[in-house]
Amino acid sequence: MDAKELREKYQQFFESKNHKRIASASLIPENDASVLFTTAGMHPLVPYLLGQKHPLGNRITDVQRCIRTGDIDEVGDDTHLTFFEMLGNWSMGDYFKEEAIKMSYEFLTNILGIPHEKLSFTCFAGDDDAPKDEEAASIWKSLGVSEKRIAFLPKKDNWWGPAGQTGPCGPDSEMFYWNSDEKAPEAFDPEDDRWVEIWNDVFMQYDKQEDGSFVPLKQQNVDTGLGVERVAMILEGGKTVYDVSTIKPIYDLVSSLATSTVLPPDEKEYSIRVITDHMRSATFILGDERDVVPSNVDQGYILRRFIRRSIRHLYLLKATEDIPLHLENIASKVIDIFGGTYTNLFEKKEFIFSELKKESEKFISTLERGLSLVEKEMTRRMFGEVTLAEKNKDTIEKAKQEWFPKKKSVELTGKWLFDLFQSQGMPPEMTLEEVKNSYNATISNEKEALEEFAKEFEHHQELSRVGAEKKFKGGLADDSIATTRLHTATHLLNEALRKVISPDIKQKGSNITAERLRFDFNFDRKLTDEEVKAVEDMVNQQIKANIEISKEMMKLDDALKSGAQSEFGIRYPQEVSVYTMGAFSKEICMGPHVQNTSELGKFKIVKEQSSAAGIRRIKAVLEDN
Repeated sequence: MDAKELREKYQQFFESKNHKRIASASLIPENDASVLFTTAGMHPLVPYLLGQKHPLGNRITDVQRCIRTGDIDEVGDDTHLTFFEMLGNWSMGDYFKEEAIKMSYEFLTNILGIPHEKLSFTCFAGDDDAPKDEEAASIWKSLGVSEKRIAFLPKKDNWWGPAGQTGPCGPDSEMFYWNSDEKAPEAFDPEDDRWVEIWNDVFMQYDKQEDGSFVPLKQQNVDTGLGVERVAMILEGGKTVYDVSTIKPIYDLVSSLATSTVLPPDEKEYSIRVITDHMRSATFILGDERDVVPSNVDQGYILRRFIRRSIRHLYLLKATEDIPLHLENIASKVIDIFGGTYTNLFEKKEFIFSELKKESEKFISTLERGLSLVEKEMTRRMFGEVTLAEKNKDTIEKAKQEWFPKKKSVELTGKWLFDLFQSQGMPPEMTLEEVKNSYNATISNEKEALEEFAKEFEHHQELSRVGAEKKFKGGLADDSIATTRLHTATHLLNEALRKVISPDIKQKGSNITAERLRFDFNFDRKLTDEEVKAVEDMVNQQIKANIEISKEMMKLDDALKSGAQSEFGIRYPQEVSVYTMGAFSKEICMGPHVQNTSELGKFKIVKEQSSAAGIRRIKAVLEDN
């Protein structure tokens, strides 16, 4: 069974258990500033996990596109990826531990045919906040699982959430597969990395309070996640995720580009894996319906990092003859593999190629500057402190020729490596490679220089982390009154833009915190001050009109025929929620909303700017009247 068949078998199985299938949501979470990307299938379902009724009922199954940036440093090993597909089944106030565990076990052993003796499980060990999860363990035992194959682990291993400081959370039970040709040991050792985690059943049964206490949730939920790539690796007989049918063709293409004869085999393999992973992620981000482009902030920064890191490793592999074309070909391979499932990739193919070309050309020019700075430093070392102005190119080249055969030893500082990294994007390994190969030098203090670089980089990361925590402070899908008011205001803003500016305007994305709303829409020029004021005034007129907001459940086709607005490119379920604000606004939305526009206060646009080519962005706030 390959990865494509696994996706379908999973959803068919849970449909047979009365689950409704939903489409993958965007990689960019809507109205959630606590995370940059959708990191799990639960993100689009949070409102329903908190009690809102889902249009399709309380049993759901899906395949969700996910990106986890916390795994960037792990990429290159056998199992970690930044982009992956997550299979999920959900109970929102319906079944709980027993049925969830039994269905998981049935799918693994009966449908996938994974031998019982190759599976192990973990449960929550208990602490002052919640008891040891003997219930989950006893259910596994009732299925014939040996007590020796069940481990109880602490909260850091077997507990999910809350995503913010407060909210839904609970113990989980994880499933592991013995990924080795050797016979699986009788007892499960969670520290043995031959046991690979493949599935996680989360039991949301507590609500963490502001005082740190945990109280039982009124609605208990089940949230599960099974990684397509890891399970496909097992089913297809591979030893790493790079052997999987949806990844191997990309890996093989990147391997064919590597011409370096000096890079050690393990470093060469590492570079190939990084490029394979990062270009898969970059292609999916560029192909997302919410139009992310490389930038220095938020999702655009991560996208830029994926592309630039791929280019760095192409340099290490000596695949530098036409990097923009290499990136296009790799992205094309990703699109060929996944485009049938995620049609946005085909629809945005030219956009993906264009953005990769622009970003690669921009970065290559900065890399060239970085290489010139390395040359400047090494020339200074060849001539001592004599200024470069006193030497012409012929003299410098002659000196290099005299220097090269001598295999001289040089000493570099970690600070210099970090300065090049900060200013020009030159990773330390690329700088060291350049010094060694282009100047035939040995680096006498390489280990110490890299350690010093690591300290400088760690300090930089800590500063960035603190800044990010301040920026993204708050819980996942914050359902506070402030956020609910701002979410409602985006509907008024969307319709005001259509009435004042153009009826062709469509929402292209939004992001809401408790302090402000951010709304992206398609338009090809800057709004005039008069237009901004007119939009702002129209929204405030609707607020002052005390309009009741009504909600109606409708079939998707009926909702669209009724004139309800929808976000461009988003795939909705067959039954949707439609919110109507008098005769002014009618939109498909998953909420939450206030009951009357008078609850919003005064609407004020604080900024109107470009977000991407053909996309404008408005930031606005609500003030007290």
